[in-house]
Amino acid sequence: MKLTLADSKYLKESVSIISDLVTEGTFKVTPDNIELIAMDPANVAMVIFKLMGSTFTEYDVKKPELLGINLNNLKQILRRAKSNDIISLELDDNKLKITLKGTSTRTFHMPLIDVEEKEQKVPDLKFSVTITTDSSIINEAIEDADIVGESVSFIADPKHFVVSATGDLNKANIDIVGGDGTKITATEKVKAKYSLEYLKKIMQGSKLSDKVTLEFAKDYPLRVEYIEKNKVQLAFILAPRVDND
Repeated sequence: MKLTLADSKYLKESVSIISDLVTEGTFKVTPDNIELIAMDPANVAMVIFKLMGSTFTEYDVKKPELLGINLNNLKQILRRAKSNDIISLELDDNKLKITLKGTSTRTFHMPLIDVEEKEQKVPDLKFSVTITTDSSIINEAIEDADIVGESVSFIADPKHFVVSATGDLNKANIDIVGGDGTKITATEKVKAKYSLEYLKKIMQGSKLSDKVTLEFAKDYPLRVEYIEKNKVQLAFILAPRVDND
């Protein structure tokens, strides 16, 4: 196995975003792409990641490989890559050999780990709302809501998508109208509540794509997806917050 990447952005940013939620995981390297499906330690969020073979300048994978990796350690190494460095990944004696080549050549050997977990399966979910919009619009709405509370309500009908948060004293409502930049598909009015702490980490996916797709239903998991065609897919499934009152 040898993988060479001239544009480090998609691997570097993806690992950085994922490592905020998941500490370790098993990357499946196939002849077509690199995949990771992992749950966060609290079982609140799932990460679904795919980096296409077409993103790499060299993608030589003879047979599927499973790489158990500490994501924080990988993030620290990839952080050392400058924007114009060429990154190579190879297997070397049960270690992942990472080479950063620029004005100098730097080589890191990272031990592979046994990730004790059953193979994660992406749940088959049926959503009643789909919203596609600019990543920046959702980022602003989440930042506005974060001033007020710890959780946020997503409320959608065929024409509007409202992001709402309530705190002890304050309230914030962000009304996003369906139109040119925002496409809303909904048959009825739907409301669900989610953790802002998790959403703030998930919204980092905007570093990969200018567009985001949100899917949810009443008091139901949320799916957030960022896609850069033929390069990268990063999606998250977030459990809803249920009020105890």
